[in-house]
Amino acid sequence: YVEEGNLLKLKSYLRKHPDLDVNFSQGKMRRSPLQLACSLEHDAVLRLLLKRGADVLHRDRRGNTALHIAANMAFANGKAYEDLFVPLKKKCPEALNAPNKAGLTPQDVLDLMNDSQVNPEQDWMGKLIGACEDECFEAFGAYDDYLPVDEEDEDFGDWADRIRREYFNKKHAEAQRLASSSSKWKKEKRKQKVESNKELHERLQREHEEYLARAARKEEEIRQGKKRQYDEKCAATFSTAASASAGTKLSYSDIPWPAPLGTVREMLDVMLHGVDRKDEAAFRKALRKQQTLWHPDKFAQRCEARLEENDKKRILDTVTALSQELNSLAQR
Repeated sequence: YVEEGNLLKLKSYLRKHPDLDVNFSQGKMRRSPLQLACSLEHDAVLRLLLKRGADVLHRDRRGNTALHIAANMAFANGKAYEDLFVPLKKKCPEALNAPNKAGLTPQDVLDLMNDSQVNPEQDWMGKLIGACEDECFEAFGAYDDYLPVDEEDEDFGDWADRIRREYFNKKHAEAQRLASSSSKWKKEKRKQKVESNKELHERLQREHEEYLARAARKEEEIRQGKKRQYDEKCAATFSTAASASAGTKLSYSDIPWPAPLGTVREMLDVMLHGVDRKDEAAFRKALRKQQTLWHPDKFAQRCEARLEENDKKRILDTVTALSQELNSLAQR
């Protein structure tokens, strides 16, 4: 009579059996007549059973009470809230916070129904709406002991829990993937930055070394050029042919100074450029040559008669200073 929603026959039957306990369980889901009435949305039958002492806290195989079933039906069909949920809650307010085996209470389902914001739980519950209408048919078949029942078949509760579990597992896996991807991306960026900085440092180092090498080559070319000019001017000024032309006067600038505007020490550097100072024999030989060339007495014999009178003292003083520096270097 409950399955058929036949209120009149149910009333007649209950009058004839006043001692009947309406809180028995039956079927695969082990549901009571009150829970069956909820699943089939027979609100008049539900109210009659409540008057006859039906237990709202009676639980089925999954730990669901009649209020759980009413909440699910209200989620799919707003009318079921007034017809089913409200009478049950009024009859047994404590059932509102009774959890099922999954830890879900009727109040949780109600909160999800009233929550206007989209969240993962509501998204999951939305997936169940389309299947809620099938609940009554599945429950009807499960309740009828005369129909063949496969205990291994997945019922609505099993399916709902599986969908919920798969949904959150997927969300969790996606969050982990995004976190892993973000961490990998950051590590890759740091690695690229380090490599880029290393490449930049190496390039700057190479450029600096090349600059120093070019500067050293340029410096060497300049010093070689000064030494070559010095040797050529010495040959032209101190040669026998030059000494023979005594009529040509020599000013200070005409003297083949190694460094015309430099100090005596700078002149020595030009004179001895290219000589390996570690080779003592070669160094002494080059030094003696320059001592002979710039000895004051020998210089005077070669050039004094040709010197400009105004520059003579300055020239001889410079020659003397240069000779003294050469002698000092020879004594070390």
